[in-house]
Amino acid sequence: MNPIMKYTLFRLIIFVVISAGLWAIPVNVDPFLKLMVALLVSAIVSFFVMKRMRGEMAEQVAGAVQRRTEKKERLRAALAGDEDEV
Repeated sequence: MNPIMKYTLFRLIIFVVISAGLWAIPVNVDPFLKLMVALLVSAIVSFFVMKRMRGEMAEQVAGAVQRRTEKKERLRAALAGDEDEV
């Protein structure tokens, strides 16, 4: 599975689990506030729990940026007439 999709899916799962847990607590609080607390807590939990996934995602993004930069440089060289350098 794509690391970006996997990271996003697990972040969403963590948010849903925490918000369901907050919804189960019988406290009369605004639902929007409960969702905001769930968002904050899920961000903190995912920061510590998903360190390895975040690294994999960063590597994939860095690789994509590197490939795009190389492709752009080859295109610029071809447009400038430096095709023998390609």
